[in-house]
Amino acid sequence: MKRLLAVLLLLAGIARAEDVLHLYNWNNYISDATMARFERQCGCRVKQDFYSDNEEMLAKLDAGASGYDVLVPTGNAVETLIRKDALRLLVKSQLPHLASINPAYLNPWYDPSNRYSVPYATTITLIGFNVEKMRELQLPTDTWALIFEPRYLAKIKGRVTVLDSQRELMAAAMRYLGHSVQSTAPADWEQAKELIIRAKPYWAAFSNSTYIKDLAIGNIWVAHGYSNDMFRAAADARAAGRPFTIGFATPKEGAVLAVDNWVLHKSGRRPDLAYKLIDFMLDGANAADVSNLIGAGNPNAAALPHIRPEIAGNAALFPPLSELGDLEMLRDFGPQLRRQLSRMWTEIKVR
Repeated sequence: MKRLLAVLLLLAGIARAEDVLHLYNWNNYISDATMARFERQCGCRVKQDFYSDNEEMLAKLDAGASGYDVLVPTGNAVETLIRKDALRLLVKSQLPHLASINPAYLNPWYDPSNRYSVPYATTITLIGFNVEKMRELQLPTDTWALIFEPRYLAKIKGRVTVLDSQRELMAAAMRYLGHSVQSTAPADWEQAKELIIRAKPYWAAFSNSTYIKDLAIGNIWVAHGYSNDMFRAAADARAAGRPFTIGFATPKEGAVLAVDNWVLHKSGRRPDLAYKLIDFMLDGANAADVSNLIGAGNPNAAALPHIRPEIAGNAALFPPLSELGDLEMLRDFGPQLRRQLSRMWTEIKVR
């Protein structure tokens, strides 16, 4: 009897050990409270690994990492993963809450008919700024000219940072020049390179993360960066009682929109748990979590009633549908243009 009980306990332990969902995610993209609710509902455990950009995630997978049930890649990375035949086709009958997604975010170029991906959260690459300083210096905050034109930069020299990202920075220059960020004409990108090189002497730094703190404490007055980061900088400045306000706005020339998505990786061993997580996060109250947590935009219409009004009502986080046409997503290019852009970026950094 004791032996039978031991065997049963062992089998129960093995079953419990197997009820683990492996999630490869951006950092701070699901709150601990929401994850705990899912684990209780699912009767499983979620093991998360984190990445800081799509390139890191793709490189890790290319190097042989496996066993991830769910990934959260941006659109262009979804396209790459589909091309590599790395994703499972969605069984949409397993996602009853899929109807919550705003139709404007369905059927994207990177995954027609959403055969592999479910939209989760959005960000816009835009301009953050010290409201009082911009007003004092009479500088415009609705145009990329603020970070590219010497007539404005002369007033804020050494107080500006831009993203240390070839695609993002050059995309901002392309939009300012009136070009699409998806242009494949090398001459357009050459113009963007020259615009950046002209502006570079006025910038304090290329920064992908420190600009959040630097804006919030007043070390810099203007930053090129992500909408959710600007939301955090504004919140940090308020919480610290700073004598200034951090604002952020989408330039009138247009900007880059990123849509992060749930996808199922083929190497995952628990697609059943993956579907449970995705559908749980499609429920409006749960989908609102990422917006309330970090100020991310949200493609889930059912989430809006659960998002704090000051977030849902901010056009820089939740652009009106009429403005979506001014936003473009980054996409992968062919090898030749990628090499050309890499050479341009090297020239930008060394000059």
